[in-house]
Amino acid sequence: QVQLVESGGGLVQAGGSLRLSCVASGRTASTYTMGWFRQAPGNKRQFVASITWSAGSTYYVDSVKGRFTISRDNAKNTVYLQMNSLKPEDTAVYYCGAASTTGKYDYWGQGTQVTVSS
Repeated sequence: QVQLVESGGGLVQAGGSLRLSCVASGRTASTYTMGWFRQAPGNKRQFVASITWSAGSTYYVDSVKGRFTISRDNAKNTVYLQMNSLKPEDTAVYYCGAASTTGKYDYWGQGTQVTVSS
């Protein structure tokens, strides 16, 4: 089992910044990719960004490119999502997920609320 705990959400004005953290524990050696997803009320969970533990390869959804940066600290088993130039449409619950080499996200955190006011 892998446990994921997110933190760093909050209320911020449009144009502001937040940094989310996700600490992984347990059988982290079984994970290959870490991802951030978000879910706004009434919407499906949406992919935001991902990073591989080994090479640090990153991927982003088009809507956050140039504004969000995903990074990892292997020594701390922690993944970060730096969010700059936030927009009201970024408001959602943000979830951290862990995937094996299959690419399927098997583990999820509890989520952290991000609210961007206009």
